[in-house]
Amino acid sequence: QVQLVESGGGLVQAGDSLRLSCGASGRTSEVAGMGWFRQGPGKDREFVAAINWSGTDTDYRESVKGRFTISREPDKHTVYLQMNNLRPDDTAIYYCAIARYLGVRIRPEEYLYWGQGTQVTVSS
Repeated sequence: QVQLVESGGGLVQAGDSLRLSCGASGRTSEVAGMGWFRQGPGKDREFVAAINWSGTDTDYRESVKGRFTISREPDKHTVYLQMNNLRPDDTAIYYCAIARYLGVRIRPEEYLYWGQGTQVTVSS
């Protein structure tokens, strides 16, 4: 088993920045590609960003391109989501996850382990 713990969420104003962190512990040999998802009020969980195991390939949902950046530490066990120019529609619970595979994955069913989530609220 792998445990994931997210941090860095909070209440900010539109245009502000936040940096989310997610650390993996436990059987870290199972850490592979990682990703961030979010679930807003009354919405389904949606893909936000993903990064492959080596950190050399990334993907983003269209609405966050140019504003969000996913990265990971060289030890591969910590992943970040730098969020700039936040908007009210970014308000959601943000979850990090570990994929079943080493590459970039965008579907929730391709992820094996999930964190508990961290709340991000953006006021207008």
